[in-house]
Amino acid sequence: MPFLPALPTDLDPSARAGLEGPGSGPFDFVFVTGDAYVDHPTFAAALLGRLLASRGYSVGILARPDPDDPGAFRLLGRPRLAFLVSAGALDSMVSSYTANRKPRSEDDYAPGGRPELCLRADGTLGPGVKGRRNARPDRAVIVYAGRCREAFARSGAEGPRGGQVPVVIGGIEASLRRFAHYDYWSDSLRRSILLDSKADILVYGMGETALLEIAARLRAFGPAEPGDAARLREGLRGIPGTAWWAGRRPELPDGSFVELPSYSSVSADEAAFLESFRLQYANAEPRSGRRLVEESEGRFVVQEPPAPPLGGPALDELYEAPYERAAHPMYAPFGEVPALDEVSFSLVSNRGCFGACSFCAIAMHQGRTVTARSLPSLLREAKSLTAHPRFKGYIHDLGGPTANFLRAACPKMERSGACLDRRCLTPEPCPNLRPDHRDFLAALRAVRALPGVKKVFVRSGIRFDYLLLDAESEIFPELVEHHVSGQLKVAPEHVNDRVLALMGKPRRAVYDAFTARYAELNRRLGKKQFMVPYFISSHPGAGLAEAVELAEYLRDAGFVPDQVQDFYPTPGTLATAMYRTGKDPLTGEEVHVARGERERAMQRALLQFRKPENRELVREALRLAGRGDLIGAGPKCLVR
Repeated sequence: MPFLPALPTDLDPSARAGLEGPGSGPFDFVFVTGDAYVDHPTFAAALLGRLLASRGYSVGILARPDPDDPGAFRLLGRPRLAFLVSAGALDSMVSSYTANRKPRSEDDYAPGGRPELCLRADGTLGPGVKGRRNARPDRAVIVYAGRCREAFARSGAEGPRGGQVPVVIGGIEASLRRFAHYDYWSDSLRRSILLDSKADILVYGMGETALLEIAARLRAFGPAEPGDAARLREGLRGIPGTAWWAGRRPELPDGSFVELPSYSSVSADEAAFLESFRLQYANAEPRSGRRLVEESEGRFVVQEPPAPPLGGPALDELYEAPYERAAHPMYAPFGEVPALDEVSFSLVSNRGCFGACSFCAIAMHQGRTVTARSLPSLLREAKSLTAHPRFKGYIHDLGGPTANFLRAACPKMERSGACLDRRCLTPEPCPNLRPDHRDFLAALRAVRALPGVKKVFVRSGIRFDYLLLDAESEIFPELVEHHVSGQLKVAPEHVNDRVLALMGKPRRAVYDAFTARYAELNRRLGKKQFMVPYFISSHPGAGLAEAVELAEYLRDAGFVPDQVQDFYPTPGTLATAMYRTGKDPLTGEEVHVARGERERAMQRALLQFRKPENRELVREALRLAGRGDLIGAGPKCLVR
């Protein structure tokens, strides 16, 4: 079956008119997303929609539907099998609010970056019925799931499922909120999003294999009578990479699951919260993860073990579909979708990351096991880019979560997955680590040699400590000579060794060695290329003293960043558990947390001490830190 038509505007008037009655939807699945529709493999609605279409399912897309109008959710009729609901590429709260809880003025995943635009009930694009400043609602998965149910609620026995329209939730927002979690924006513990959304099943992680299994079971389920939702939900149990709920304790074989502390326990007791996080973290790997159960106000959330990560031909197939690499034409009057700019002509080479940075969600979403595409697949996709009418010869990026991770960290990881009791690279590299850039180097060389390719840039993250460990490889010189677009972006994040250890990043000395080697290679090659480091302020473990240490480092380096990322406590990360409790969940170590807006503002100001608007905050911070010696006219002073 064809993937398109995808959006309501793709349907001709006669087809649109035929969707007015209940049960008339032409699609097996209707995918509801908070992002504008972009036919590109880094946008989940396109990637998963094309995957389902390749297996014979028809898929329609409701992109940014008006959250206040159930009519917008009826535009494609009742789906024959289910609604698929996602907030989009980002957690909706991260998309809509800064780290200081201030509303964002733009949305990179909206047409023209305009957050007020949504798909209205008449099929046009514009402000919604309530004129929201941001058409992507807060906690979008919960809102969208509710609207999907309202759109076709209790319409008798019409349609293949009577009054029941199954709702499947997934994406980053659902994935990282699958159990009780700390919600930074309300400063509270919230229960599983599965319960708040009343969805039938939750898909966590990347989701392809789980979604195909759900689709097969729904297709085989057959017509359901009104009120038969419980039987349908029972039929969806046992799928790796999913979570489901039950109204009473499920009957599970002894020894087949791990019981998490209950929602009431983690809400009242920090020790229970830390224990819950430790158990989730220890069961996040496909080869070793066990089923998890959490009681929540008399109901039970059950997480099946993680799905095995895609690799080999399956991963190749996903990224080689004939994507248009463009936003839907209906957005043309409003401008481009900004999120497409950087990735339009990028190649995704791998998934997973064994770097395990504390503030990053990848460990709990994609996992630490690395899988990679084959070189022939990357070359086929690269050749297709050269034939694209808008391609100018530049491949924006060849990479993934970490560009230079294309192989497992060690033979043990290949056999049985990531270790549960240690990280691969920090606080010191594991003795079993086998740094290997052969596949990465081969891919870069082969793609840049293609006719029509002028330059291949590497703009996704480079793990510089891993790069240095592979001292005999030619990867570093070739990266500098051929694959830097004038500026190499790296993420040291801090310079204080204790903070770096809490972050899961290498010691400062490693970064210093990397910068020295980068400078030496540029001199040797006769290039004037720069390094742009990223730093995080107010990460757990960093107080004013550590922020001053970082400011002094920036002063001595002659670099003051234009932008600084305040630590953002997003659900599901190790650093967020530290922020919530003031302790490292993996060690029990006490950790300083900058909670107040004043301290967070002072830490950020110290990193940008040269900005005139920061002078008073810098003076205040230095006095509080006992570093008045840095106030004055001396060469080492940060502020007069």
